[in-house]
Amino acid sequence: MPARTAPRAAGAARRPRLYVLDGLRLIAALSVVSFHWAGVNIHPEVWGSTPRTLMPSVHRVASYGWMGVQLFFLISGFVICMSCWGRSPRDYFTSRVVRLYPAYWVGIVITTLVVNFAATVRASRKPMSISDVLTNLTMLERPLGVTEADGVYWTLWIELRFYLLFAVVAVMGLTYRRVLAFCGIWTILAVITPSADSKLMDTVFMPQDAPYFIAGVAMYLIYRFGVNPLLLGVVAFSWLLAQNRLHITVGGYEYEVHHTLSWPVMAAVSAGAFLVMLAAAMGALNWIRWKWLTVAGALTYPVYLLHQELGWAMIRWGRNHGIAPFPLLALCLTAVLLLSWLVHRFAERPLSAALKRLLDGAKVSLPKSDPPVRSR
Repeated sequence: MPARTAPRAAGAARRPRLYVLDGLRLIAALSVVSFHWAGVNIHPEVWGSTPRTLMPSVHRVASYGWMGVQLFFLISGFVICMSCWGRSPRDYFTSRVVRLYPAYWVGIVITTLVVNFAATVRASRKPMSISDVLTNLTMLERPLGVTEADGVYWTLWIELRFYLLFAVVAVMGLTYRRVLAFCGIWTILAVITPSADSKLMDTVFMPQDAPYFIAGVAMYLIYRFGVNPLLLGVVAFSWLLAQNRLHITVGGYEYEVHHTLSWPVMAAVSAGAFLVMLAAAMGALNWIRWKWLTVAGALTYPVYLLHQELGWAMIRWGRNHGIAPFPLLALCLTAVLLLSWLVHRFAERPLSAALKRLLDGAKVSLPKSDPPVRSR
């Protein structure tokens, strides 16, 4: 249990920007890109062969690129506290909507155009119906059983559930004790969920992914209030749970890469992500102040949203025109980065600003009594 008096947050507001988080976002995004472009072996029509055959050395490394998603979840747990501490529930809601939806909507439009009309879209990909597209705009397509515009969007449903869970404590007001209690209660529920054999509990408490979010939240408490044995214990315990859950999650990825993945490698990558995030929380990486990381961090969300189906279509086009694998990867990455910058600069930023103005000006409070009935 925490001490009766919560640790002081003296000087927290004066701390420098954590550029390292932007860098870690970039690493996570590029890891996922590498997995889909050079690790996945189940769509040979994309390369006209398989990445394992064309570039075996790159494929062996890229086969673990999916673990960038876990790094994203760690960062998300940290950042949600950092961006919402001291703000109202309305601010919390607005910040999450503005953060998630504008770039996502643009991504749906671009990806739908690719999968429905691009000549080089993979043969196994079915076109999107108008109803599918409209449902995707809600970000609730997965629980509704609707095809996702892009397969990578499955992680957004996880993020959305995390935001809804964290809203419970955000509505009450974020304090050290409340957030720490949130971490403890969620950990307990995530641990007992697998044995409860409840699909509802599995959906709500996310036992495979909870350790990453919880560790990220605890790391923010370290960043804000200082390190102590209790918070280090939360982080360490979360990693112990995370490495155990890897045995559950790895099966789907082994199917995609068509070979067995090494648990020691996965555990080491996971531990490395935890340690780097912990170092950032403790201020050990504050020397990283490269300004370009701010731009790189802003591009990671559009890159993540756009890279899979669009990337596969570009790769297939390039292979049809005889471009060798490594130059083709460089060409596709450059194209996706450029498109992501255009989306961020000319779509995401203005749409986010407009959506924020709309939400800030909306009357969302409930009236104390029924409004008068309009005369007809």
